[in-house]
Order: sequence, then structure tokens, then C-alpha cells
Amino acid sequence: MCWLFLVIIINLSYSFCAGKRKSGFYFSMKMSKASIVLLYFGFIFIHCEAKSIREKPQAFESFNVSYIQNLGSCSYSVVFTTSCSSTSYTRDQISIAFGDAYGNQIYVPRLDDPASRAFEQCSSDKFEIKGPCAYQICYVYLYRTGPDGWKPEQVKIYGYNSRAVTFYYDTFIPGDTWYGFNYCNSASSSHRWIGQTSFLFVVLWFVLYALI
Repeated sequence: MCWLFLVIIINLSYSFCAGKRKSGFYFSMKMSKASIVLLYFGFIFIHCEAKSIREKPQAFESFNVSYIQNLGSCSYSVVFTTSCSSTSYTRDQISIAFGDAYGNQIYVPRLDDPASRAFEQCSSDKFEIKGPCAYQICYVYLYRTGPDGWKPEQVKIYGYNSRAVTFYYDTFIPGDTWYGFNYCNSASSSHRWIGQTSFLFVVLWFVLYALI
């Protein structure tokens, strides 16, 4: 669907360029409207592409949890949004591990607490976590064990030395395996989004230049 908008942009550029022989105030107004239309569709296309590059979580059976948790003390806020298509509640044990590209890892062996009604369907739960001071958070893994199941929609992590980063799950977490994302050893989705955005702005600039 997103590429359809790019086709529309190109077609509009040809149609308006074909009428370039017109002159006067009417043509100027038409060109201004054309520019607005092109930019509008361009931004929609960029937004669609940003959504499409979200990677799916993967199982990491060989992932090793670091138990070295005394290398400084920093605070992190982790917000879990549980999907409305998850189980109504879960009694499963939920663990999390996240960190940066330099070996700093924050590990919490147990977040769940049935008494606090955590991880219920259509809910958001915020946890304040202390751990080693890390730089930009670039990976997160979740671990679930139990019979109920759990489907997080997303996990958002705030850190002192790290801009807020959101990891989109929107799938049930398999049991007894670390499951998540690792953007540390390759370009993150946000970096690719910036690259695609820059390219599309260049395309839009050339289209608008052809219209003027």
C-alpha cells in the first residue's frame, strides 16, 4: 500500500509538468496546491514505511544472563503494554534483560506479581528498576514460564544515559526461552527510518523542483 503513494506522487508530477505551459495567477495557485498534495502523500508514505520496518521478535536460546549487577547504580523506567488479545490475566513468571552494546546489562529475574494484577489484558504496567549504568539501550529479552501465556503489545524503556526506546512485540511470548530484539550489532530500525526518510525527502524535493 505504501508504494502506491509513491506512484501517485510520480503521476502527479508528470501531470502537472505537462501543464507547465499555462501561466498566470491560476497556475501559481495550482502549483501551490500541488506542492501541498505531494508533501501530504509523501509524509503518509514515510509514516507507512516507518511502520513496515519494525522487526519481529526472535527467540535467543543461547542468550546468557549477566549476574554482575554491581557496576554502578542507575534507574530505569520500563513500561509494559499488554495486548487486549492477551489472556485476561497471567500467573506466569516474567523476567526481563536489557542493555547496551558495551556489555552493560540490567536483569530482573521476576517482575510478575498476581497480587498486584500486573500484566492483565488491556493494561499498562510501569516498573522502576535499578541496575548497572548503561548507554543507549539496544536490546531487550523477555522470559516467560508458566501455563497461562502472555502477549505484550510493546515494551518502552527509559534510561538516564539513553533516549526512550520502544520494542514492539504484539505476539505471545513462547515459554521457557528468551524472546526479544537485538539491534546492537546492526543498524537499528530508527537509523534505517532516518535513512529512508532522507531519501524520500530528496525524491519529494526533485518532484517539487520539476513542478516549479
